Amino acid sequence: MQFKSYWHDTSTPFSQPQNGPVQGSYDVAVIGGGFTGLNAARKLAKSGVRVALLEADHVGAGGSGRNGGHLNNGIAHGYAEAKAHLGAEQAHRLYHAFDHSIDMIEEVIAEEGIDCNFRRAGKLKLASKPSHVAGLRANFDLIHREVDPDTRWLEKSDLPGEVGAAGVHGAMLYEKAAMMHMGRYATGLAEAAHRHGAKIWHGAPVADRQHAGSGWELTTPKGKLRAERVILATGAYTGEYAKKPFRWIRHRIIPVGSFVVATRPLTPDEIAATLPGNRTCVTTMNIGNYFRLSPDNRLIFGGRARFSAVSNQSSDAKSGAILQAGLAKTFPHLAGIEIDYCWGGLVGMTKDRYPRAGEHDGMIYGMGYSGHGAQMSTLIGQTLADLAMGRTDTNPLAGMSWPPIPAHSGQPWFLPLVGLWFGMKDRLS
Repeated sequence: MQFKSYWHDTSTPFSQPQNGPVQGSYDVAVIGGGFTGLNAARKLAKSGVRVALLEADHVGAGGSGRNGGHLNNGIAHGYAEAKAHLGAEQAHRLYHAFDHSIDMIEEVIAEEGIDCNFRRAGKLKLASKPSHVAGLRANFDLIHREVDPDTRWLEKSDLPGEVGAAGVHGAMLYEKAAMMHMGRYATGLAEAAHRHGAKIWHGAPVADRQHAGSGWELTTPKGKLRAERVILATGAYTGEYAKKPFRWIRHRIIPVGSFVVATRPLTPDEIAATLPGNRTCVTTMNIGNYFRLSPDNRLIFGGRARFSAVSNQSSDAKSGAILQAGLAKTFPHLAGIEIDYCWGGLVGMTKDRYPRAGEHDGMIYGMGYSGHGAQMSTLIGQTLADLAMGRTDTNPLAGMSWPPIPAHSGQPWFLPLVGLWFGMKDRLS
């Protein structure tokens, strides 16, 4: 078993980062080299803007290269809940923002010639218990009627041709959902941004941010640069290297570990018994699982596993053992199968689990995807680029307030309690 991301290990790294010191003056500096920051830099460079991107590690090193590989449309925790919380107009706009972002990913891939195994696979949301069927069906009826006719209801008898999981009792199919190779997409975005004129530095975490004339001076271990506008696209990793400049964000973002394992490649018979429909799948449990096949036919199986804000080899190994047990329970015919990859990463959660994009204290930000950044971040990256260029009419999250989380300063001491609460809800549901 390798304790590394499958997406990182099976993609070619971006080969053209800046080799020299961080220096110079730019119109816009982007902090963070995930999908959000990379697409912001790409859009800005294409528009003739002088742009620099500063990445603490390497492009795609964070959540963009450490997820389960899904591009799922729809609102994860229910359209009805979103209507009640946000109002019908904002819920409708947010739902379609996911659709728009997946469309944009497909367009960017075609425009930039990115080879990343993109495919409109469809997503199955699987009812994990008989008691979950009515609620899932009601959510389907509402969504199908109001915002997404490209959905279908599948009875339990329809599922053997789709998924060989044990203990599933019905499903909602989202036809527009997709999948791709996350590492290859990250590299492709970086290459496109570079080709259009963006300068990208690896190993350049921002340690400080200070006013400089009409703009800002950003300090990194590799030097300093100046920029008129700053875009922050660091998600759960905000403030990992410098707490003070990003304190406002840290009071609003909860870093939560999410963990994934990938099996050896499955045989044709194993594929037929496991995921014959070759779609992305998620379960209805609060502490649930998500899974899909990789381009080389591995089962990629992930989930929250443990409520931890730490992802390192020790933490990933503990979570991986939990995921292996969950995989065997879900797919008994794969019990004991070899696991080739085990990895984790941090998800940037907001209190209400809805993303945010806007501007505060001279800093444009987009984050808080709450486990659904792979599909939303490309759109938000372009939104942030538009904001930096003075355009304010493309932000689907405009007007959403973002209050701080009480007693939270960046280290989520309360995660074990949250885990107990969701575990109890799963047991009683």
